[in-house]
Amino acid sequence: MSTNTEGASALQRYFKISERGSTVGQEIRGGLVTFLTMAYIIVLNPLILGFVPDSEGNFLAGGTTPGGGLEAIAAGTALVAGVLTISMGAVANFPLALAAGLGLNAFVAQSIARNSTWGDAMGLVVLEGIVILVLVVTGFRKAVFHAVPQQLKVAISVGIGLFIALIGFVDARFVTRIPDAALTTVPVQLGENNHLAGWPVLVFVVGLLLMIALWVRKVRGAILIGIAVTTLLAVVVEAVGDLGSSGDKAGGWALSVPTLDGSPFGVPDLGTLGEFNLFGAFSSLEGGVLAALLLVFSLMLADFFDTMGTMTAIGAEAGLNDEEGVPPNTQRILIVDSVAAIAGGAAGVSSNTSYVESASGVGEGARTGLASIVTGALFLAATFVTPLVAAIPSEAAVPALVLVGFLMMQQVSDIDWRDVEIAIPAFLTIVLMPFAYSISTGIGAGFVAYVLIKVVVGKVRDIHPLMWVVAALFVIYFAYHPISGWIS
Repeated sequence: MSTNTEGASALQRYFKISERGSTVGQEIRGGLVTFLTMAYIIVLNPLILGFVPDSEGNFLAGGTTPGGGLEAIAAGTALVAGVLTISMGAVANFPLALAAGLGLNAFVAQSIARNSTWGDAMGLVVLEGIVILVLVVTGFRKAVFHAVPQQLKVAISVGIGLFIALIGFVDARFVTRIPDAALTTVPVQLGENNHLAGWPVLVFVVGLLLMIALWVRKVRGAILIGIAVTTLLAVVVEAVGDLGSSGDKAGGWALSVPTLDGSPFGVPDLGTLGEFNLFGAFSSLEGGVLAALLLVFSLMLADFFDTMGTMTAIGAEAGLNDEEGVPPNTQRILIVDSVAAIAGGAAGVSSNTSYVESASGVGEGARTGLASIVTGALFLAATFVTPLVAAIPSEAAVPALVLVGFLMMQQVSDIDWRDVEIAIPAFLTIVLMPFAYSISTGIGAGFVAYVLIKVVVGKVRDIHPLMWVVAALFVIYFAYHPISGWIS
């Protein structure tokens, strides 16, 4: 009995659980919720990477067969996410999970691998991670973070809140893109053809309403209960209606079909590990060294600021940031995140980065790295039970993102909207994240606008030197395609 007590006490001391106003139960629930809202990446990353041929006609881990390496990509995705998320919890003691970066993986597949080989593309990812790690170790990345005005950090958190809410609505197909053939300037609509249709959307709506009801009633575990009940509902709906995937027929599930057919267990195929060529792209890409460097720069800038924004938002929602909006153990968070980029490339599953979906676990009560260790352990377990993970449809998990989006939106009152010198950059930061579907775009627009406005009003001295550097880098980032076109 004393051994158990001493173990629990050591756990409390190391993770500062009580000091941060949490409990072991909260951390476990928070870690589980974060995993459930992120588990889709185990299914989605293979779909993004597994069907794109490289310049030699080969598919990642699948030879010349489209989709032939999906199981290997899924296992590699879960393995790297598990190891790095556990590292985040143990090293940085922060409730932040990591996995293959959405957007980054599509960029690697469509813009790099198609024009080189998969090994060369992953080599550029490894190089990008090494560059970021150097910037962290030298203190540059942390210095940039400290140079950002506090109210812009708040705007980043609010913008991410709107962004993840939109992700939730889009992943559930409550909101959909209007096809270009519609000849309209309106980009999105309610459901299909401007009305809700299909059982999966109804499952999402029921899940969201249930989660809201539990939350306003202050029920412990509201988000986790909501996901569990909605998943069971989805399984029943699929068993009765045999809806299948939306890729196969109209009215189906957006991504994962909630069925439990066959064995949920299997030995993981780790065939993607080590499939990278560090400097191969420098000779295989058209444009040579300069083209490769531009691609590394684009990957780096997106990774660099996505994580800064995400950790700020998570820390703010958890109440962990200091008066300057800086999370605890910032340097350690950034180091683990940098290593994650290297590990993702070295494992052949694209750059891994911090996930804003971690906010769902924070909404459930997570405040320490123990929650990340729980999430990471579940990712490792998922390498053996990918069929079971795949049974959780996005319609059951993403209501949590909508609710957490509301919670993060509440910080908007901390911005002085009467001061146009900060209000306009904050506004651009907030609205461009969901409208451009990119965290980095929102941050970049806000930074550039902030510097420009300070120059226009004659307050150049208010601009931190590093803000000049970052704003200039974002100008280059936004002009990447014209520059690459000129090089070509």
